[in-house]
Amino acid sequence: MRKLTILAAILLCSNLLQAQHIDHCTADGLMARIAKKDTLFIIHFWATWCGPCVKEMGEYNKLQKKYEGSIVKIILVSLDRDRDYPQKIARFADKKSLTSEIVWLSDADPNSYIPRIDDTWQGSIPATLIIQPSKYFRQFVEGEATAGQISGIVDKQLSL
Repeated sequence: MRKLTILAAILLCSNLLQAQHIDHCTADGLMARIAKKDTLFIIHFWATWCGPCVKEMGEYNKLQKKYEGSIVKIILVSLDRDRDYPQKIARFADKKSLTSEIVWLSDADPNSYIPRIDDTWQGSIPATLIIQPSKYFRQFVEGEATAGQISGIVDKQLSL
């Protein structure tokens, strides 16, 4: 029995060590982080409890592979509840083999943070903000989107 307990503890610890590190931030912190960069950001808002979000996560893996090594950076912003940070989000990321950076939005009041992200956002998820501050480019996509739809917007912006 003791050996079984030790083995279980080792397996649990090894799973935690493999899990992606997930930072937390506020909406203001996120927007300040991207404000003065030449980078084109794809910022995707999602949650583990959102069926359409879960369904489209593979699209963001495709985008990550496509733009790896370019000026495009993908940030997946989890809107999960605070009790799910960070363990449930990290387990989800591992299960879906997510390689993009993941942060958890720690702001509790959607009525407060939504207009700071985009004043056209009605609050539904999934939602994606594509932004390149140095070129004054910003486009918000509310609802599900494919890798093709997002890369169409990004590629057009990169070609300018």
